[in-house]
Amino acid sequence: IELLVVVALFSIIVTISVGSYREYVRRANRTDATSLLLRVAAAQERFYLDENRYALDADINDLGFPGRKSENGYYALSITPGPSGDPAIDFTATATVVGDGSQADDADCLQFSITESGVRDSQPEPPDTCWD
Repeated sequence: IELLVVVALFSIIVTISVGSYREYVRRANRTDATSLLLRVAAAQERFYLDENRYALDADINDLGFPGRKSENGYYALSITPGPSGDPAIDFTATATVVGDGSQADDADCLQFSITESGVRDSQPEPPDTCWD
């Protein structure tokens, strides 16, 4: 009976530990998206100086992101015109969780975005949860 109690307690502790560790890994992997978007924003400013417009999806290779994925492959990159619809004025860069990746179970922060003015957003949770 004592051995059964020890095994049960050990199982409970391991279950709690694994869940906490997995949540920590998910939060740590979010930096893959945030660093990608910050690098894209900087590259967009360099592109704008040369072309007098911001790059869109068709120009991702020119920005230096040929794979359209984040460094560790957890997020896919897309760039669209901003609210004005004119790439000479604004852009929105979005990093979306890759569906078959290990980050796919991060239901709190499935999508990150940044605009030409540095406004950060995330879905479904607010930016202060996901970008931190």
